[in-house]
Amino acid sequence: MDWKLLATTFGTLFVAELGDKTQLACMLMTAKTQKPWTVFLGSSLALVLVSFLGVMFAQFICQYVPTDVIKKIAAVAFVIMGCLIFFDKI
Repeated sequence: MDWKLLATTFGTLFVAELGDKTQLACMLMTAKTQKPWTVFLGSSLALVLVSFLGVMFAQFICQYVPTDVIKKIAAVAFVIMGCLIFFDKI
């Protein structure tokens, strides 16, 4: 196992997820239901599944599309999303 890659992935995703809408949704759901362990289990399973799907999709798509093209597409998508959010379109 590549421990450096594991630590980098964990650190990157941990920081990226702090304070995002998923975390806020979990806090609100826990406050509403008063069932923190159920919310934790459900949200953990959802995040694991979403991560799995992302990794599998990336493994598939990287066989056909160069990494630098994927990075550029992702960058353009983030700029578009940022503009839409800035102008209150989403």
